[in-house]
Amino acid sequence: MLKLIYYVPESHLESTKLAVFEAGAGGIGNYEHCAWQVLGTGQFKPVKGANPFIGELDALEQIPEWRVETIVPEEKASAVARALKASHPYEEPAFEFIQILDVNF
Repeated sequence: MLKLIYYVPESHLESTKLAVFEAGAGGIGNYEHCAWQVLGTGQFKPVKGANPFIGELDALEQIPEWRVETIVPEEKASAVARALKASHPYEEPAFEFIQILDVNF
C-alpha cells in the first residue's frame, strides 16, 4: 500500500482528487474517495524555459496550496500518477508516494 501526497492550488483541488479517485486511489475498506487535506503555503520561482500556471519568470511566488493525502494500491500507482499529472495545472506538480505498512488488526 502507498500513500500519495500532492500539492495543488484551490482552483484544481476537487478536479485532481476526482481524477486520482477515478484512477484507483482513495479506497479504504468499504469506503471510497478517502483523503485528508490541509491548506498551506507553497513557494516557487519560475526560471527561463518555464511556462508557469501562476506567477512570472524570475519572480518568487508564495501562494496558498492544498496538501492532499490519500491511499493508493501499489498496482494502481502508475495510473494514479498519470491521472494526477493530467488533471494538475502545474508543469511540474509536486507529489510523492510513500510506502506504508498494511497492518490488519
